Amino acid sequence: MIKHVLFDLDGTLADTAGDLANALNAIRLKYDLPALPKALIRPTVSLGANAMIKLAFGLEENDTGFDAARDAFLHHYRRNIAQETRLFNGIETVLQTLEKNHTPWGIVTNKAAWLTDPLLAAMSLDKRAACVVSGDSLAHRKPHPAPILHACKLMQSDPATTAYIGDAQCDIEAGRRAGTKTLVALYGYIDAEANPASWGADGMVSAPNEINDKLSELSH
Repeated sequence: MIKHVLFDLDGTLADTAGDLANALNAIRLKYDLPALPKALIRPTVSLGANAMIKLAFGLEENDTGFDAARDAFLHHYRRNIAQETRLFNGIETVLQTLEKNHTPWGIVTNKAAWLTDPLLAAMSLDKRAACVVSGDSLAHRKPHPAPILHACKLMQSDPATTAYIGDAQCDIEAGRRAGTKTLVALYGYIDAEANPASWGADGMVSAPNEINDKLSELSH
């Protein structure tokens, strides 16, 4: 029986790609570079800010200018954090169903708390989530299992009766290593060349409206 549910944030719970793409292109403009198509940026969102900077500027993490570009990008994003961001269509119904059934749900994200917290507050999710574990809450981030295990501890849940839903391979790896059931959110930010079927998840959902049924299946 699935008694607790955890979600990744970007690309699973919330569609944040528009605001992140706008911030990235704003910094490219400062460097006299043209805007990139949002469709090109979108698959990198769940890979984190470093991957987005590599895409936008062709810089590696140790290159001169990488940290400055990343900081400018993230601070611009913070100032405009919820202009276009919305819950994915159908997620609100998922959350309402969980709440109606007294199934606590929480968030485990690699997004830093200084970005996670204001975003959740802007979306009025901060008071609803049973727990929020950000990328800098612990010494380790996904794919390490520690953030998920910490979330389970906060919710007083057994990983074996907890499901973790995410749209990146690191989400599924973290959930598996923590001992939770795992679901791939295929509607999220997955590169066309990725093969989610090889990630070893317990199931996959192509749209949020499939989540509750899939959770029921995992409970039997």
